Order: sequence, then structure tokens, then C-alpha cells
Amino acid sequence: MEIEKQIHAAAVAAVEKLYGGVDASLVQIQKTRKEFTGDFTLVVFPLLKVSHASPDVTATQIGEYLVANNPETGSFNVIKGFLNISLTAEFWAARFAEIVADPNFGRAEPIGKTVMVEYSSPNTNKPLHLGHIRNNLLGYSVAEILRECGNNVLKANLVNDRGIHICKSMLAWQRFGNGETPASSGLKGDHLVGKYYVEFNNRLKDDESLLDQAQEMLRRWEAHDPEIYVLWETMNGWVYDGFEKTYKRLGVDFDRMYYESQTYLLGKALVEEGLEKGVFYRREDGSVWIDLTADGLDEKLLLRADGTSVYMTQDLGTAYRRFEDEKLDALIYVVGNEQNYHFQVLKLVLKKLGYAWADAIYHLSYGMVELPEGKMKSREGTVVDADDLIEGMVTEAREMSQELGKLDGLSAEEASEIAEMVGLGALKYFILKVDPRKTMLFDPRESIDFNGNTGPFIQYTHARIRSVLRKASGEFVSTPAPEVYLPEELELIKTLSEYPQVVLQAGENFAPSVIAAWVYDLAKMYNGYYHDHPILREADPAVRDFRLRLSEQVALVIKKGMNLLGINVPERM
Repeated sequence: MEIEKQIHAAAVAAVEKLYGGVDASLVQIQKTRKEFTGDFTLVVFPLLKVSHASPDVTATQIGEYLVANNPETGSFNVIKGFLNISLTAEFWAARFAEIVADPNFGRAEPIGKTVMVEYSSPNTNKPLHLGHIRNNLLGYSVAEILRECGNNVLKANLVNDRGIHICKSMLAWQRFGNGETPASSGLKGDHLVGKYYVEFNNRLKDDESLLDQAQEMLRRWEAHDPEIYVLWETMNGWVYDGFEKTYKRLGVDFDRMYYESQTYLLGKALVEEGLEKGVFYRREDGSVWIDLTADGLDEKLLLRADGTSVYMTQDLGTAYRRFEDEKLDALIYVVGNEQNYHFQVLKLVLKKLGYAWADAIYHLSYGMVELPEGKMKSREGTVVDADDLIEGMVTEAREMSQELGKLDGLSAEEASEIAEMVGLGALKYFILKVDPRKTMLFDPRESIDFNGNTGPFIQYTHARIRSVLRKASGEFVSTPAPEVYLPEELELIKTLSEYPQVVLQAGENFAPSVIAAWVYDLAKMYNGYYHDHPILREADPAVRDFRLRLSEQVALVIKKGMNLLGINVPERM
């Protein structure tokens, strides 16, 4: 039973015994603030109507009852109408034993819900960049957290493989590429295609007819023109090869792959359905619209006059297919906040079409990633390329680790693996520790630091603990626990016990930042304990072995928490 619920039940029983019946919702239990002594705090003020006494008297009466009748309650103190309850060391020792004995500590039981998380959703006209990295890391982590919360989770990627932007790259390569390929150029396929997207926009400044030519290419594609289709399949194939390499190195994966080229026709069918129902209307030029002004929005285009589809068209089709095929309980779109309006319209249109599951759509809107130099612009080629960034982070991690002596004594292969782990860990943690809703400034130099609130600091803490455990040779399996615990040891046990609730909180809010902050606090707390108290040199065998067991659990939970962020932790450094 969750500790807070256990204390709440005991407090409700105390109030009923002392004062008679009471609405359980009036008994408010919260974690005691750090500046006060106690584990949990009862807010007394809502209970004064039944106690008919002052706040301090009411708190004292309840505290005395809890100490006398509940063995887990060790002591209490009253501060201005707040009852601070301290649980016994024996209670926390028993809780720690439960943690040690539970190999699935932190993982909730299955709750029977199927949730799809869509993330990445790249365009096949350019490589992944820093903005895509935040999207991928956030989506992957949210999916892992929701799975840990007991959901059946499907990770989905919708590839934007059709549209005018794709045709721009295709036309530029066709006109100016001279047959260049990834093999002939030495470029990854996504980089090569992205090069021609930039080329199109550069050439457009001198030749505005290119835009009309790209639009004509799109019409030919939708008409299944064989020449355009072969070109499209060839260039998309280059891009997919490039994406796969980036995804693999970034450590993200997908259970379902969707392609707009396969869903836009279904979207068109839904538009026809909407026309028949009178939800949509057709203008004189042949374009199809929906009027949402009565809902406080505006009129939204669903099909162009030439019959080609827009993003909304294919998103309608994709959502329909997912809910019908997968029987989803929820669909979470991880998409930047510049698309807030789009998803507001998507849900509303689906509801007007009569699909009740539209209410199960959630847009996880996140802020953009900015650099010290300003915003990125794909069409101008001023983005921070994902592959370059990853390689730069790994190189920086290797250099800093060598400088600090953290790779000493390791083989070249081990050193390379750790540099990769630390570089990616620094990148992922720096991005995920920020609340998803906030715009963030990414500075690679700040992210790789073995001190402070960083991935490398937490990774090094894990490696330090594993080193201690290796030196102990695992000989701490049956020694009884000590009779007396240090305050720091109790605090570590209390913090460890919070982990399942931290995971649930992160899942409820789709916020990996909650886990990142908590794991950092745990690592920082352990480092203070490690610095102040001997472990291997402790003379008392019972104390020594308890400290080793406590250290082992801290390492296990750090690893679990970091894994939910998509971050690996090293065994040695």
C-alpha cells in the first residue's frame, strides 16, 4: 500500500474515533516540507468543525492518538495547526526490505489500457536536426514511462513522405543534381536530400517558376505518374537509410511505422464522408473547407482546388486508421507548440464527424529548442544537424573524461563505449530535465559536466557505486541490518520509497523532467552520504553490509530512472 494512503487511512480512523464521522476528503495528508521535522503532514484546519477545538489542540489530540494506536507512528510535532508525523525507523527498515525483495520495484501492474505515442514524424526532405532530437527523446521517454505505469504502449512514427516540400527536394535534385547519389557523394542519404531542399529555396530566389513546377510534380505524384514515383521511391529510400542510422545511435525505436503516402487517401475518403454529412462544404473553385467560426476558430482547408490533400487531410485518415486498427484508449501526439492550433482543429473535426474517440487524443505540446546563436531555419540550411551534434557530444565527452582520468585503465573499446554513453547521456539529460512545455536553450558545453545537475554526474555516481560493490565481491547477502540507522540512511530509504510515485507522477503529466529531477536529487544525496561515511572501511560487519545493500539499491533505482529517460549508465569509469 502506498505509504501516504496508509497514513491517510490511519488519520481518518483517528479523526472518526476522536470526533465522530468525517468526510475522508477533509483529511489532507502531504509530504512534510524539508524545513520541518517529519515525514508526512496532516493539515488540521479542515477538521476544526468536527473537533470544536483550536488548531494546535486538534493536532495534538490526533498526534497522540496516532502514536498510541499505530505502531508505524514514532513521534509528532505541531507547528501552527499542522501536524507533522514521523514514522519509526522500524517502519522504514521494513519498507527497505520490501524494496530489496521486489525486482519490479517502481513498475505498476497492468491497467488494461492501450496507448499510442507518436513521435519523430520527420519529413523525407531533410535530415533530423536538434529540434527532432528533443521530439524523439521526449516521445521515447514518455512511452517508456507510460509502459512502466502499467499501460500497453505502442510507439509510432508517422513519416511525412509526400507533399509539396518533398517535391521541392525531388525537383531540385532532378534539375541540378547531375545524378549525385549517397554512394557517389559520400553523404548519408538524408543529408544528400536535405542538400537539395536548401538548393531549391536558394534557386527559387532567381526563378519563381520552380514553385509551380514543384506543385505540378505533386499533382503528377498523386496521379501515380511512373516517372515521378520512381524518383520519389529512390530519394525516400536514401532518406530512410539515413534516418535508421540516426535513430539507432540515438537509441530510439518504434513499434508502428505509418506513411502519409498510405493514409492520405483514407483522409480524402473521410472528407467525402464529411461532405455527405454536411460537416464540410465545397467552394466554387472545388476546394473543400469546414467552418469552425461558431467554435471560436476559423475556416479550415481540407482539400485544395486541384484535389490534392493537406496535412489535416492525412491526419484525419491516420487517426481513424489507428483507432480502428489498434483499439486505442489514448493517442498522444508529441509535436511542437507551433502546431497547437492544428491539433485543436483535428480533434474538433473528428468530433463533428461523429467519432467519440476524438476525446482520447492528446497533444503533448513542447517548446522549441533554441541555441545561443538564435533560432534554426531548415530552408536556409542553418539547422544543427542531429548527426553532427551527436558526434560532437561524444567527442567532447571523450576528451573531458580523459582529462579527468575517468577512462584510465580501460581498454580502447571500453573507453569508446563509455564516451558514447556519456556523450549521449549528457545530451538526453540536458534536454529531458527541462519541462516539456518550456522553450529551452541548448548549450552543449553546459551539458557535459561531471558536477552539477547533469547526466554525466548521475552516470558517474552509478559507476562509483558499482565500483564499491565490485570491491566488496557481493559478500553482503545475509548479515542482519544494524539496530541504529544514521539520519542520512533513513533519508535515502525514504527517498527510494518515493520512486514508484515519482514514475506515476511523470506518467500522469507526460513529464520525464519529473524523473530527471528526482534521480538527480537521489544521486546528490548519495554522494553526500558516501563522502561523509565509510562503507568498505566500516568496522562493524552489520553496518558495512547494510551500507553496501543500501548503495546497491540506490544504483539499481538510478539505473531504472535513467533508463526511463533513454539513458544508459556505465558499470565503470
